[in-house]
Amino acid sequence: MSMMNAAVFTGPGRIVLGRKPKPVAGPGEAVIKVTMTTICGTDVHILKGEYPVEPGLTIGHEPVGIIDQLGAGVTGYSLGQRVIAGAITPCGQCHTCLDGHMAQCGGHAIGGWRFGNTIDGCQAEYVKVPHAMANLALIPDGLTDEQVLMCPDIMSTGFGGAENGAIRLGDTVAVFAQGPIGLCATAGARLRGASRIIVVDGVPERLAMARRLGADETIDFHEADPVEQIMRLTNGAGADVCIEALGTQQTFESCLRALKPGGTLSSLGVYSGKLGLPADAFAAGLGDHRIVTTLCPGGKERMRRLMNVVASRRVDLAPLVTHRFRLEEIELAYDLFANQRDGVLKVAITP
Repeated sequence: MSMMNAAVFTGPGRIVLGRKPKPVAGPGEAVIKVTMTTICGTDVHILKGEYPVEPGLTIGHEPVGIIDQLGAGVTGYSLGQRVIAGAITPCGQCHTCLDGHMAQCGGHAIGGWRFGNTIDGCQAEYVKVPHAMANLALIPDGLTDEQVLMCPDIMSTGFGGAENGAIRLGDTVAVFAQGPIGLCATAGARLRGASRIIVVDGVPERLAMARRLGADETIDFHEADPVEQIMRLTNGAGADVCIEALGTQQTFESCLRALKPGGTLSSLGVYSGKLGLPADAFAAGLGDHRIVTTLCPGGKERMRRLMNVVASRRVDLAPLVTHRFRLEEIELAYDLFANQRDGVLKVAITP
């Protein structure tokens, strides 16, 4: 039996480099040799025990690689082709998928998130892709692994927050938190036609990156109250759309308070514990507010479109990769990323 290296969750506080059998493609499946992957904030939630997964699971859900095996019934692809698969791997055939909610595949909340959640993920030398014909997206010639590394998750999620926020031409948009997903939401808001983008964070390097990606105004929450500043910048009107990209009670509530009557709160954060809805910020339910949530849209067509955006040079997310590690250094990579040291935004992991 062929063996491979993989990042394995062994219990809260422990993701370690381990040895596991190389996967074998079954009917409708494919195996890709991973050439690059990354660590997501959700992986850190798993590491800390805040999101439960089974011990022994390989972590990671953002694969870039080369087709190594094709199972029976998988057509239209060839061994050796460069591909990505989204963090969300829908079947593409169930009622929920056909109804346009692929992230909720099978009619279950979060049902489309399989990699590093319900099946082995891609922080490994090889990963098995379920429903391959619905999920393998060919990488266009001329794009590097790092250029497409953000497509499987944070680009799709961040852009999804802007899309589901229904941003219109000329809107004022406020984005709370400028981690990787918040930065992608900022870039997505610009592409959607927002005329003014206000971002909130407490890390100067992130605020600087936000300006590179399209932010017009930056607010350091260490220096000023974000809600007061947004209301001042909008002459008391509030933002048309607020995007929450952290997943805390404080940022959720601040989004509500910075929102105009009739505005939309687009929520991207992963929340834990109880989330409260303050009646005054919500205008007692009478303010015509709209609250929407988004889980990373997946499937090969979504990936194709995102890579087209990258290829067109409308947005360049490669600078988000601030650190690089070999898979054998995965524990060091998690230590850096989980503790947010050295200005880290995203890490590139190469087996």
